[in-house]
Amino acid sequence: MEIETAVLDVRRMEEADRLTVLAGISVSALMKNAGWAVALEIKKRWSVRPVVVLCGPGNNGGDGFASARRLRDTGWPVRVGLICPLAQLKGEARLSAQGWEGEIELLAPDILEKAGLVVDAVFGSGLTHAVEGAAADTLAAASQRKIPIVAIDVPSGLLGDRGESLGAVPAVLTVTFFRKKPAHLLFPGRGFCGEVVVADIGTPFSVLKTLAPDTFENSPRLWGAELPFPREGGNKYTRGHALISGGYPVTGAARMAGRAAARAGAGLTTIAVSECSFPIYAASLESVMVYPLNGSDDFVRMLLDRRYTAFLIGPGSGIGEETRSRVTAVLGTGRATVLDADALTSFQDNPHALDQAIQGPCVLTPHEGEFARLFDFKGDKLKRARNAARQCAAILVLKGADTVIASPDGRAVINSNAPPTLATAGSGDVLSGIILGLLAQGMEPFLASAAAVWFHGEAARRFGPGLLAEDLPDLLPGLFQNLPFHERKN
Repeated sequence: MEIETAVLDVRRMEEADRLTVLAGISVSALMKNAGWAVALEIKKRWSVRPVVVLCGPGNNGGDGFASARRLRDTGWPVRVGLICPLAQLKGEARLSAQGWEGEIELLAPDILEKAGLVVDAVFGSGLTHAVEGAAADTLAAASQRKIPIVAIDVPSGLLGDRGESLGAVPAVLTVTFFRKKPAHLLFPGRGFCGEVVVADIGTPFSVLKTLAPDTFENSPRLWGAELPFPREGGNKYTRGHALISGGYPVTGAARMAGRAAARAGAGLTTIAVSECSFPIYAASLESVMVYPLNGSDDFVRMLLDRRYTAFLIGPGSGIGEETRSRVTAVLGTGRATVLDADALTSFQDNPHALDQAIQGPCVLTPHEGEFARLFDFKGDKLKRARNAARQCAAILVLKGADTVIASPDGRAVINSNAPPTLATAGSGDVLSGIILGLLAQGMEPFLASAAAVWFHGEAARRFGPGLLAEDLPDLLPGLFQNLPFHERKN
């Protein structure tokens, strides 16, 4: 995968710093570069005004002293507050503090008097306990007074690997270094970070390969080269045939999924429906075919047709034995399958049966409620998605504003482009249809899922307010067309 989009946990980031020092770049130089980067981003966004830099006892505080020096040297009025007496600082943080020629005040809310901007350099992403005492009081006062806060690394109190808040207050800008951390992408952390800027402070790119990252931010750079596109000399069958199990009386879900699969490039898309619902589907679908079923055996017979290359069950299917039976039959074919909505909830009384039934490429797309019905994992979203993917030996797409796509091999992708307007009925059905369309064309399930999630979010972002789920499929062709040429599979 494209490691430029890597997201580094705290342990890997610490190792990156260690390898950087071994490569000949000192901690002091990294700290100076970090301070300059923070000052530069501030000067890009604000006019000169009184700044208060709040410094902690570690390297994050050292970065704060470096940014204070840089701002002062370029004409900004700066006050520095330190959480502890200077004598208690150690190592590079102490050296950085000793380079500050102005007064160092003990950190307290009264330091905020006349402040027009606050730099939060109290605690970095490695914090493992709640922010309390003078630090908590001062940050809370800054937030209450609506003074813009710029955080270095992460807002103090945010757990870097989990995005969990232990007393953080929102920043309007977070400047981090080398690569993002999970907390910059996972909620609630993402909501505390404001705008996130990743600054280059001299860490060699070559250390990424040594770190062997397993988490990535979703981007066409990850999967663009693997996207299927029509080939000269091909036909509709070489582009894949997607089959959807259609429901009744809820029919809109499968219809939207079918249109999404077709727009994602499937050469043929068929929805298998009960005879009583056939007129509803047939009257509203044109290029998507509708196949009437005369009983459950008809659906099983359809699966014998090897021209169907990928399946989707769940949208509008209904919860119960018939849906479970269809899921088991489809998974028994060993062909690529997407399970969503009712197909997942139908196994809530026996989740292990679903794990046992998965025999081939499979993608599960639960939202948090559906996830909780099938899995008993605790912890942050990354951890839960990874554990579930390993348990069921399938790709797990844990949906939400920070959708996580996890593979049984431990790789995970965090999506960050989904706007709030996607919180609308039917949007999940469209997502499952996009995944289906890519799988039908032979795209590898993990990358197909990441691509579908990105297209889903980007379509909504471009549409803007007033979005309905049925608007999404017809936006896909423009997104495919606008991908840079080098990101397409030749």
